[in-house]
Amino acid sequence: MNTLVFNSKDIEIGDEMSKFWKDYPDIERELEYVKETMLKVSKSSEQYLNNSFDYLYSTGGKMLRPAFLIIGSLFGTKNVENAENIRQLAAAIEMLHSATLVHDDIIDESYLRRGKESIHSKYSKEYAVYMGDYLFSQCFLMLSEFDISHTLLKELAKGISMICKGEMIQNQYRYNLDISVRKYLKIISGKTAALFAASLSAGANETDLDSKQIKKIAKAGHHIGMAFQLTDDLLDYKSDEKTLGKEVQSDILRGYYTLPIILSLNSEYSSDIKKILLKDTLKKEDISLLIELTQRSGAIDKTEEMAERYTKKAIEDIQGLPDSKGKNILLEIIPKLLKRNY
Repeated sequence: MNTLVFNSKDIEIGDEMSKFWKDYPDIERELEYVKETMLKVSKSSEQYLNNSFDYLYSTGGKMLRPAFLIIGSLFGTKNVENAENIRQLAAAIEMLHSATLVHDDIIDESYLRRGKESIHSKYSKEYAVYMGDYLFSQCFLMLSEFDISHTLLKELAKGISMICKGEMIQNQYRYNLDISVRKYLKIISGKTAALFAASLSAGANETDLDSKQIKKIAKAGHHIGMAFQLTDDLLDYKSDEKTLGKEVQSDILRGYYTLPIILSLNSEYSSDIKKILLKDTLKKEDISLLIELTQRSGAIDKTEEMAERYTKKAIEDIQGLPDSKGKNILLEIIPKLLKRNY
């Protein structure tokens, strides 16, 4: 197992949600309602618990999954009649996502999340496990308390199942130097893309679109999720800790070999890269050399090209849908979303 000690302190970052959605005040306003809903649902008579949830939700992020659900509800030709249903659904989706992040940080031993101490670092691993479990239970409780179709409930449950399965498979392949590109794409299809697809289609289910169009929206969400994850994979090679708000190169150190590494292992630099990855302890110079070899192998460019292909597929899916506010917003934000700071 590779180890490397980070001496990171909290990194101040701005409100990502407000920055990202500032040109879409309606979406930003709805996301504020979603935040309020999450805080309300998490409220208890125990102040310590309330403080920890306040802290969790204050770590921000762009709130992409609930935003995608809201955008999905803006497809079609009629206005959604029950805005509160959309907010509840969006809050449930974000609580689900928050639960997975809390648990991910425990497993990955990540001490930063969006520039602040992760929950397990601040409150203990035991507390973080219970918090994640509580968020999962609250998500399902919220879904059971308002009127949604059996089909939608089934699709959301299927999406959650795919996320958990993807995480388990990814864990199985830790430190595996023989993982194929195809297997990796299958993992991120469940781990990341599934929730993007579920979020968009859950919102679209509340419109007058037919099932064929809703499936096309879900497919677009899946392609966006794939491109988003591949773009995220590149951050270890093109970003720094201050910009990113979390430990960089963390995937490499913890044995999660993402697409750039997998592609470079199939290049002329394979033997040199394997020698580094097989070391018990990685020094900073090892990481620097690994990144240099990965860049030299052309793996970074190939990963970018693949992310672009998924982006193009998503845009083609969306362009084939009827004109609507949701369609316009999605087409505008996709390039911005997939050109993140690094």
